[in-house]
Amino acid sequence: MSRSLKQVAVLLVALLCLDPHGRVGSAPICTHGPSGCHVPSLADLFDRVIQHSARMHSLSNDLHSEFEQYFLPSKNHIGKIYRKCHTSNILTPNGKENAQKLAREELTEVILKLLMAWRDPLFQLHQSMAHQQDFNSFSSNKALEMGDMAHELRKGVEKVAEKMRVLGMLGNSVTGLSAAEAMLPISDSGEAMSDYELLYCFRRDSNKVQNYLKILKCRIVPEHDC
Repeated sequence: MSRSLKQVAVLLVALLCLDPHGRVGSAPICTHGPSGCHVPSLADLFDRVIQHSARMHSLSNDLHSEFEQYFLPSKNHIGKIYRKCHTSNILTPNGKENAQKLAREELTEVILKLLMAWRDPLFQLHQSMAHQQDFNSFSSNKALEMGDMAHELRKGVEKVAEKMRVLGMLGNSVTGLSAAEAMLPISDSGEAMSDYELLYCFRRDSNKVQNYLKILKCRIVPEHDC
């Protein structure tokens, strides 16, 4: 094989080993060139989704704080927030001890259901903020970024579940929320929830997802930082 063909072959292998979008999937990691490529372990995949969930929750905290600081005081909405979130119909364990008692399949399913339930509402939030003068484009872009992060996180968790099934650690009964069930959030009054209510609920749910992922990891790979 000529030198140029060898270089092309090495380049193709390197490209196959890289995840060009830096997403939370299961693409091989190349630490020392093509020869150093390896398929991520289950612990690696858990680390990726936990780190991603931490960034997503941090972003929701930032946007929630901005909303409270710059918008709510002028609108006098404090104390008038609708506290029942649209995901309240998803049964979630209350507290770490109860989460630890759930079967692996159940806890994984809860995580996927929460993430799926926010697919359309986060898009709705971005659209609403983009058309209001009260919000700058930076805040609106944060809402869009949260939607993208939730989508990528759901895909990452699905990869974790797939890996657990392959390893015989998870049954085949795990399902997420169907597209038909992932409806836009509506309050008891029949009106669409406000932007602040959506932010409040997403911040709460993103914190749940992050904590549940940590608990699930510790149950599956307890030797890693538990």
